[in-house]
Amino acid sequence: MPLILIVDDSPTELHVMQKALEKHGFRTAAAVDGAEGVRLAREICPDLIFMDIVMPGMNGYQATRALSSDPRTSAIPIVMVTSKGQETDRIWGLRQGAVDYMVKPVSPDQLVAKAEATLAA
Repeated sequence: MPLILIVDDSPTELHVMQKALEKHGFRTAAAVDGAEGVRLAREICPDLIFMDIVMPGMNGYQATRALSSDPRTSAIPIVMVTSKGQETDRIWGLRQGAVDYMVKPVSPDQLVAKAEATLAA
């Protein structure tokens, strides 16, 4: 089963996302900030990353840029899952290397569908 890394500083968001994905057979790992997300991605090489943007320390844009520019992790698709809903935020996220962008709140069904579609691409 594919391994999905969720990077989000909200314990509630992490729990809800992990529960939804695991219910559909995905394995998950979690990081609470961008720096931990980058470290963990390099360590476990997940099949997909769901990345929040607004986090303490290294934000999601910075983490996405770091992962996209690293040959060890550049092939891992990153989907931004964030409360930042402006078009400029979406464009900036995609410019940092994300393959897609979802605005919270995201339903469990939407999350699972996005995981399946992204991994099938």
